[in-house]
Amino acid sequence: MQYWIPKALAVSVLVSLSGCSVFVNDAHNERNYRAYEPVKAPASLSQPAQDPVYKMEVGQYNNNPDATNYRPPAQVLTVAKGSWVEEADNLARVYFDKNDGIVDLDDFIWDSINAVLAENNTATTKEDKLLGIIETDWYAIIKTEESWLWGDEKNDDLQRFRFSIEKKSHERTASLRAELIDFKGDTTLTDLLKQQLEVRALNQVITEFDYRYRQLEVDMRKRQGIISLEMGFDNKGNAALVTEQSYDAVFDRFSGFLERLSFTIVEINQDTGLITADYKAPESSMWDSIWGDDVAQLPIDEGQYQILVSKTKQGGTSLTWMDDKGETLEPGTMNGLQQALEAALIKRGIKI
Repeated sequence: MQYWIPKALAVSVLVSLSGCSVFVNDAHNERNYRAYEPVKAPASLSQPAQDPVYKMEVGQYNNNPDATNYRPPAQVLTVAKGSWVEEADNLARVYFDKNDGIVDLDDFIWDSINAVLAENNTATTKEDKLLGIIETDWYAIIKTEESWLWGDEKNDDLQRFRFSIEKKSHERTASLRAELIDFKGDTTLTDLLKQQLEVRALNQVITEFDYRYRQLEVDMRKRQGIISLEMGFDNKGNAALVTEQSYDAVFDRFSGFLERLSFTIVEINQDTGLITADYKAPESSMWDSIWGDDVAQLPIDEGQYQILVSKTKQGGTSLTWMDDKGETLEPGTMNGLQQALEAALIKRGIKI
């Protein structure tokens, strides 16, 4: 009883084919243009008077029934943070400002170009980092869409580009220009097509620059608050975790950080800086690892702990960990705790 399936598929294909002749683009057909002729009086009546001042000629439309594809010049997309273009610049060129976290702006742009070329499965034919020039091998920046039904019988046009990086003297801004240096294919290369290809090549690099800098921002956010979280000593000489951040900033946020690590806050003493919390090791499951919700397990036993937040003599803050009896944890335990807390901060991007 399944014989109808291939027949239904054949019918649907035929209907699709017939649709090509049913739905015709008649936007430029002559009958869509209406021109009004002057009023014609019957033979027995005289023609109405017409003031020649307001006389209008009958419109004539020499339209082409075949639709013509007009496209405007492509636009440089300044989607990356700190990117901009100069007004009335006719070149495919963009400017990048040196954002926070970028060590060398030229290298960052250079790496973005190479990443785009790798994505297009092409190589470079010339690289001069001193002059800031990269010339690419052949690749198709606009690819013909393949059809699962008919296949792809049209060859892609291929292009070669030159990317030029120019840094300002103050080294806080650099420009990137894309130039089409060679072209081959069946399409006629016009000035408009050349501009569109150059801008598209440039926009690919801008998009890659934006993606790489967003990743850099995530890494920077993940490392905020743990840069100075190191092993050290409190003012009494006990092993403690020490940070350069201020006492107020740490004390206000540290209890919230503990709650994310399976602690239950029992008491917070604002006067003494003492935080009392119960720790229960998290129960891990397969789903936690799949969805990324697994909570780090700390190298300490379950139970109640006291964390003393104190100002250091150097102006930073110390975190002294004690058990439920007020005994300071051993240095070995504190060292393992410090590594676990640092890993948790990096993974979740938490800022103390």
